[in-house]
Amino acid sequence: MNYTDVCKRIEKEPAHWLVTGAAGFIGSNLVQALLNLNQKVTGLDNFSTGFQHNLDEIKDSVTAKQWENFLFINGDIRDIETCASACKNQDYVLHQAALGSVPRSISDPLNTHANNITGHLNMLVAARDASVKRFVYAASSSTYGDHPDLPKVEDKIGHPLSPYAVTKYVNELYADVFNRVYGLENIGLRYFNVFGKRQNPHGAYAAVIPLWFSSLIKGEPVYINGDGETSRDFCYIDNCIQANILAALVQDKSAVNQVYNVAFGERTTLNQLFAMIRERVALKYPDAIKIEPQYRDFRKGDVRHSLAEISKASTLLGYKPLFSVSKGLDEAARWYIEHL
Repeated sequence: MNYTDVCKRIEKEPAHWLVTGAAGFIGSNLVQALLNLNQKVTGLDNFSTGFQHNLDEIKDSVTAKQWENFLFINGDIRDIETCASACKNQDYVLHQAALGSVPRSISDPLNTHANNITGHLNMLVAARDASVKRFVYAASSSTYGDHPDLPKVEDKIGHPLSPYAVTKYVNELYADVFNRVYGLENIGLRYFNVFGKRQNPHGAYAAVIPLWFSSLIKGEPVYINGDGETSRDFCYIDNCIQANILAALVQDKSAVNQVYNVAFGERTTLNQLFAMIRERVALKYPDAIKIEPQYRDFRKGDVRHSLAEISKASTLLGYKPLFSVSKGLDEAARWYIEHL
Protein backbone atom coordinates (compact mmCIF):
# COMPACT_ATOMS: atom_id res chain seq x y z
CA MET A 1 0.00 0.00 0.00
CA ASN A 2 1.55 3.25 -1.17
CA TYR A 3 1.05 6.20 1.20
CA THR A 4 0.73 8.75 -1.61
CA ASP A 5 -1.92 6.64 -3.32
CA VAL A 6 -3.81 6.20 -0.03
CA CYS A 7 -3.88 9.96 0.52
CA LYS A 8 -5.15 10.56 -3.01
CA ARG A 9 -7.86 7.95 -2.52
CA ILE A 10 -9.25 9.33 0.73
CA GLU A 11 -9.24 12.90 -0.59
CA LYS A 12 -11.86 11.70 -3.06
CA GLU A 13 -13.73 9.66 -0.41
CA PRO A 14 -13.86 11.72 2.82
CA ALA A 15 -14.40 9.79 6.03
CA HIS A 16 -15.15 10.76 9.64
CA TRP A 17 -12.14 10.68 11.98
CA LEU A 18 -11.92 11.15 15.74
CA VAL A 19 -8.56 12.30 17.08
CA THR A 20 -8.15 12.24 20.85
CA GLY A 21 -5.51 14.50 22.33
CA ALA A 22 -6.27 16.82 19.42
CA ALA A 23 -4.77 19.92 21.04
CA GLY A 24 -1.51 18.16 21.86
CA PHE A 25 1.66 17.70 19.88
CA ILE A 26 0.95 14.53 17.87
CA GLY A 27 -2.83 14.96 17.90
CA SER A 28 -2.77 18.49 16.45
CA ASN A 29 -0.44 17.42 13.67
CA LEU A 30 -2.76 14.53 12.82
CA VAL A 31 -5.77 16.85 12.78
CA GLN A 32 -4.00 19.25 10.42
CA ALA A 33 -2.90 16.45 8.08
CA LEU A 34 -6.42 15.01 7.91
CA LEU A 35 -8.03 18.41 7.29
CA ASN A 36 -5.51 19.02 4.50
CA LEU A 37 -6.79 15.76 3.00
CA ASN A 38 -10.35 17.16 3.18
CA GLN A 39 -11.47 14.70 5.85
CA LYS A 40 -14.17 15.35 8.45
CA VAL A 41 -12.41 15.48 11.81
CA THR A 42 -13.62 15.56 15.40
CA GLY A 43 -11.03 16.49 18.02
CA LEU A 44 -11.27 15.60 21.72
CA ASP A 45 -9.03 17.15 24.39
CA ASN A 46 -9.24 18.40 27.97
CA PHE A 47 -6.20 20.72 27.65
CA SER A 48 -4.30 18.95 30.45
CA THR A 49 -1.21 18.88 28.22
CA GLY A 50 -2.63 20.33 24.99
CA PHE A 51 -3.08 23.98 24.07
CA GLN A 52 -5.62 26.20 22.35
CA HIS A 53 -2.81 27.86 20.38
CA ASN A 54 -2.14 24.52 18.66
CA LEU A 55 -5.72 24.52 17.39
CA ASP A 56 -5.40 28.17 16.39
CA GLU A 57 -2.30 27.33 14.36
CA ILE A 58 -4.20 24.58 12.54
CA LYS A 59 -6.94 27.06 11.66
CA ASP A 60 -4.36 29.41 10.18
CA SER A 61 -2.77 26.56 8.20
CA VAL A 62 -5.84 25.14 6.42
CA THR A 63 -8.48 26.67 4.17
CA ALA A 64 -11.73 28.07 5.56
CA LYS A 65 -13.63 25.18 3.94
CA GLN A 66 -11.31 22.60 5.50
CA TRP A 67 -11.67 24.25 8.92
CA GLU A 68 -15.44 23.89 8.63
CA ASN A 69 -14.85 20.12 8.61
CA PHE A 70 -13.43 20.27 12.14
CA LEU A 71 -15.49 19.85 15.31
CA PHE A 72 -13.79 20.24 18.68
CA ILE A 73 -15.02 18.68 21.93
CA ASN A 74 -13.56 19.94 25.20
CA GLY A 75 -13.78 16.75 27.20
CA ASP A 76 -11.93 14.10 29.18
CA ILE A 77 -11.31 10.47 28.15
CA ARG A 78 -11.71 9.50 31.83
CA ASP A 79 -15.44 10.21 31.36
CA ILE A 80 -17.14 7.33 29.52
CA GLU A 81 -20.11 9.45 28.38
CA THR A 82 -17.76 11.94 26.73
CA CYS A 83 -16.00 9.10 24.93
CA ALA A 84 -19.30 7.61 23.78
CA SER A 85 -20.51 10.95 22.44
CA ALA A 86 -17.24 11.60 20.61
CA CYS A 87 -17.21 8.17 18.93
CA LYS A 88 -20.72 8.43 17.48
CA ASN A 89 -20.78 8.28 13.68
CA GLN A 90 -17.00 8.02 13.41
CA ASP A 91 -15.31 5.77 10.88
CA TYR A 92 -11.83 5.82 12.38
CA VAL A 93 -10.44 6.64 15.82
CA LEU A 94 -6.85 7.82 16.25
CA HIS A 95 -6.41 7.63 20.02
CA GLN A 96 -3.46 9.82 21.02
CA ALA A 97 -4.68 11.20 24.36
CA ALA A 98 -2.46 10.14 27.26
CA LEU A 99 -0.23 11.47 29.99
CA GLY A 100 3.27 11.04 28.64
CA SER A 101 6.62 11.21 30.41
CA VAL A 102 8.39 8.54 32.44
CA PRO A 103 9.34 10.99 35.25
CA ARG A 104 5.73 12.22 35.51
CA SER A 105 4.51 8.64 35.94
CA ILE A 106 7.08 7.98 38.65
CA SER A 107 5.98 11.12 40.50
CA ASP A 108 2.24 10.49 40.07
CA PRO A 109 1.41 6.90 39.05
CA LEU A 110 -2.28 7.20 39.96
CA ASN A 111 -2.93 10.04 37.52
CA THR A 112 -0.95 8.29 34.80
CA HIS A 113 -3.02 5.13 35.37
CA ALA A 114 -6.33 7.01 35.28
CA ASN A 115 -5.54 8.71 31.97
CA ASN A 116 -3.61 5.98 30.20
CA ILE A 117 -5.47 2.86 31.30
CA THR A 118 -8.97 3.93 32.38
CA GLY A 119 -9.11 6.51 29.59
CA HIS A 120 -7.90 3.97 27.04
CA LEU A 121 -10.45 1.39 28.19
CA ASN A 122 -13.23 4.00 27.98
CA MET A 123 -12.23 4.76 24.40
CA LEU A 124 -12.18 1.07 23.46
CA VAL A 125 -15.67 0.57 24.90
CA ALA A 126 -16.98 3.68 23.15
CA ALA A 127 -15.42 2.67 19.83
CA ARG A 128 -16.86 -0.83 20.14
CA ASP A 129 -20.33 0.47 20.92
CA ALA A 130 -20.17 2.95 18.02
CA SER A 131 -19.03 0.20 15.62
CA VAL A 132 -16.08 2.20 14.30
CA LYS A 133 -14.20 0.64 11.41
CA ARG A 134 -10.74 0.82 12.98
CA PHE A 135 -9.22 1.92 16.30
CA VAL A 136 -5.60 3.08 16.04
CA TYR A 137 -3.85 3.95 19.29
CA ALA A 138 -0.55 5.39 20.47
CA ALA A 139 1.55 2.65 22.02
CA SER A 140 5.12 3.24 23.16
CA SER A 141 8.67 2.00 22.80
CA SER A 142 8.80 2.09 26.62
CA THR A 143 7.05 -1.31 26.45
CA TYR A 144 10.40 -2.90 25.57
CA GLY A 145 11.62 -2.09 29.08
CA ASP A 146 14.86 -3.85 30.00
CA HIS A 147 14.97 -6.21 27.01
CA PRO A 148 18.58 -5.97 25.81
CA ASP A 149 18.23 -6.72 22.09
CA LEU A 150 18.85 -4.06 19.47
CA PRO A 151 17.05 -3.33 17.27
CA LYS A 152 13.75 -3.73 19.10
CA VAL A 153 11.44 -6.29 17.50
CA GLU A 154 7.72 -6.22 18.24
CA ASP A 155 7.37 -9.71 19.73
CA LYS A 156 10.28 -9.43 22.19
CA ILE A 157 9.70 -7.23 25.24
CA GLY A 158 11.24 -7.07 28.70
CA HIS A 159 10.17 -5.86 32.14
CA PRO A 160 8.67 -2.34 32.30
CA LEU A 161 10.89 0.27 33.94
CA SER A 162 8.24 2.84 34.91
CA PRO A 163 4.52 3.17 35.65
CA TYR A 164 4.17 4.85 32.25
CA ALA A 165 5.61 1.78 30.53
CA VAL A 166 3.15 -0.43 32.42
CA THR A 167 0.20 1.65 31.23
CA LYS A 168 1.26 1.49 27.59
CA TYR A 169 1.70 -2.27 27.74
CA VAL A 170 -1.73 -2.67 29.35
CA ASN A 171 -3.14 -0.62 26.45
CA GLU A 172 -1.87 -3.30 24.06
CA LEU A 173 -3.34 -6.12 26.17
CA TYR A 174 -6.76 -4.46 26.30
CA ALA A 175 -6.76 -3.75 22.57
CA ASP A 176 -5.91 -7.36 21.80
CA VAL A 177 -8.74 -8.60 24.03
CA PHE A 178 -11.23 -6.22 22.43
CA ASN A 179 -10.39 -7.69 19.05
CA ARG A 180 -10.63 -11.27 20.24
CA VAL A 181 -13.80 -10.83 22.31
CA TYR A 182 -15.70 -8.08 20.48
CA GLY A 183 -14.13 -8.07 17.02
CA LEU A 184 -12.97 -4.46 17.27
CA GLU A 185 -10.32 -3.90 14.61
CA ASN A 186 -7.34 -2.11 16.12
CA ILE A 187 -3.67 -1.36 15.57
CA GLY A 188 -1.12 -0.12 18.12
CA LEU A 189 1.77 2.10 17.10
CA ARG A 190 4.85 1.95 19.34
CA TYR A 191 6.26 5.43 18.94
CA PHE A 192 10.01 5.94 19.28
CA ASN A 193 10.83 9.50 20.43
CA VAL A 194 8.60 11.45 18.07
CA PHE A 195 9.60 15.10 17.58
CA GLY A 196 8.59 18.09 15.48
CA LYS A 197 6.55 21.28 15.38
CA ARG A 198 4.24 22.03 18.34
CA GLN A 199 6.10 19.76 20.75
CA ASN A 200 5.99 21.75 23.96
CA PRO A 201 9.41 23.04 25.17
CA HIS A 202 8.06 24.25 28.51
CA GLY A 203 7.26 22.55 31.80
CA ALA A 204 8.92 20.00 34.05
CA TYR A 205 8.37 17.12 31.62
CA ALA A 206 9.40 18.71 28.32
CA ALA A 207 11.01 16.31 25.84
CA VAL A 208 14.68 16.79 25.09
CA ILE A 209 14.48 18.16 21.53
CA PRO A 210 12.06 21.07 22.14
CA LEU A 211 13.76 21.78 25.46
CA TRP A 212 17.18 22.07 23.83
CA PHE A 213 15.85 24.21 20.97
CA SER A 214 14.33 26.57 23.53
CA SER A 215 17.46 26.73 25.70
CA LEU A 216 19.82 27.31 22.77
CA ILE A 217 17.61 29.98 21.21
CA LYS A 218 17.37 31.80 24.54
CA GLY A 219 21.03 31.31 25.45
CA GLU A 220 20.19 29.21 28.52
CA PRO A 221 22.13 26.21 29.92
CA VAL A 222 21.58 22.85 28.25
CA TYR A 223 21.63 19.73 30.43
CA ILE A 224 22.32 16.15 29.37
CA ASN A 225 21.35 13.29 31.67
CA GLY A 226 24.28 10.90 31.92
CA ASP A 227 27.37 10.92 29.70
CA GLY A 228 25.55 11.80 26.47
CA GLU A 229 26.15 8.41 24.89
CA THR A 230 22.59 7.29 25.61
CA SER A 231 20.98 6.76 22.20
CA ARG A 232 17.47 6.97 20.80
CA ASP A 233 15.67 6.33 17.53
CA PHE A 234 14.26 9.81 16.95
CA CYS A 235 11.25 9.95 14.61
CA TYR A 236 9.96 13.10 12.92
CA ILE A 237 6.24 13.82 13.27
CA ASP A 238 5.43 13.39 9.56
CA ASN A 239 6.60 9.77 9.75
CA CYS A 240 4.19 9.30 12.65
CA ILE A 241 1.32 10.82 10.65
CA GLN A 242 2.03 8.45 7.78
CA ALA A 243 1.92 5.44 10.11
CA ASN A 244 -1.42 6.47 11.62
CA ILE A 245 -3.15 6.97 8.29
CA LEU A 246 -1.77 3.73 6.86
CA ALA A 247 -2.80 1.82 9.99
CA ALA A 248 -6.34 3.17 9.82
CA LEU A 249 -6.76 2.32 6.15
CA VAL A 250 -4.75 -0.87 5.59
CA GLN A 251 -6.97 -3.43 3.87
CA ASP A 252 -4.90 -6.55 4.56
CA LYS A 253 -6.70 -8.21 7.48
CA SER A 254 -3.48 -9.93 8.58
CA ALA A 255 -2.12 -6.46 9.36
CA VAL A 256 -4.91 -5.73 11.86
CA ASN A 257 -4.84 -6.45 15.62
CA GLN A 258 -1.09 -5.94 15.61
CA VAL A 259 1.43 -3.56 17.14
CA TYR A 260 4.10 -1.84 15.06
CA ASN A 261 7.26 0.10 15.71
CA VAL A 262 7.05 3.66 14.39
CA ALA A 263 10.53 5.12 14.03
CA PHE A 264 13.15 5.97 11.44
CA GLY A 265 15.36 2.98 12.18
CA GLU A 266 18.62 4.70 13.14
CA ARG A 267 20.27 5.52 16.48
CA THR A 268 21.41 8.99 17.50
CA THR A 269 23.28 9.67 20.75
CA LEU A 270 22.35 12.64 22.90
CA ASN A 271 25.79 14.15 22.20
CA GLN A 272 25.20 13.86 18.46
CA LEU A 273 21.69 15.27 18.83
CA PHE A 274 22.92 18.27 20.79
CA ALA A 275 25.52 19.07 18.12
CA MET A 276 22.90 18.84 15.36
CA ILE A 277 20.44 21.13 17.15
CA ARG A 278 23.15 23.64 18.10
CA GLU A 279 24.34 23.79 14.50
CA ARG A 280 20.85 24.65 13.25
CA VAL A 281 20.11 27.24 15.93
CA ALA A 282 23.50 28.91 15.30
CA LEU A 283 22.49 29.69 11.72
CA LYS A 284 20.04 32.21 13.20
CA TYR A 285 21.70 32.85 16.59
CA PRO A 286 25.50 32.63 16.08
CA ASP A 287 26.30 32.82 19.82
CA ALA A 288 24.60 29.45 20.31
CA ILE A 289 27.66 27.71 18.88
CA LYS A 290 29.58 28.67 22.04
CA ILE A 291 27.16 26.84 24.36
CA GLU A 292 28.42 23.54 25.73
CA PRO A 293 26.15 21.00 27.44
CA GLN A 294 26.28 20.41 31.18
CA TYR A 295 26.21 16.75 32.22
CA ARG A 296 24.30 15.44 35.24
CA ASP A 297 23.11 12.12 36.69
CA PHE A 298 21.28 9.53 34.63
CA ARG A 299 17.52 9.72 35.00
CA LYS A 300 15.61 6.97 36.80
CA GLY A 301 13.50 4.79 34.53
CA ASP A 302 15.38 5.61 31.33
CA VAL A 303 16.73 2.85 29.09
CA ARG A 304 20.31 3.19 27.83
CA HIS A 305 19.76 2.54 24.13
CA SER A 306 16.77 2.31 21.85
CA LEU A 307 16.56 1.37 18.18
CA ALA A 308 13.58 0.11 16.21
CA GLU A 309 13.28 -2.63 13.65
CA ILE A 310 10.67 -1.20 11.26
CA SER A 311 10.43 -4.01 8.70
CA LYS A 312 7.10 -5.27 10.06
CA ALA A 313 5.44 -1.88 9.54
CA SER A 314 7.09 -1.61 6.14
CA THR A 315 5.91 -5.05 5.02
CA LEU A 316 2.35 -5.05 6.38
CA LEU A 317 1.43 -1.34 6.39
CA GLY A 318 3.59 0.01 3.58
CA TYR A 319 5.31 2.37 6.05
CA LYS A 320 8.32 4.15 4.56
CA PRO A 321 9.59 7.00 6.74
CA LEU A 322 10.51 9.98 4.59
CA PHE A 323 12.19 12.12 7.25
CA SER A 324 15.58 11.26 8.73
CA VAL A 325 16.63 12.85 12.02
CA SER A 326 18.65 15.44 10.10
CA LYS A 327 15.82 16.35 7.73
CA GLY A 328 13.32 16.39 10.60
CA LEU A 329 15.53 18.71 12.66
CA ASP A 330 15.73 21.09 9.68
CA GLU A 331 11.93 21.32 9.72
CA ALA A 332 11.71 21.54 13.50
CA ALA A 333 14.36 24.26 13.67
CA ARG A 334 12.37 26.48 11.33
CA TRP A 335 9.29 26.13 13.50
CA TYR A 336 11.00 26.69 16.86
CA ILE A 337 12.99 29.70 15.61
CA GLU A 338 9.75 31.23 14.34
CA HIS A 339 7.66 30.48 17.44
CA LEU A 340 10.02 30.86 20.43
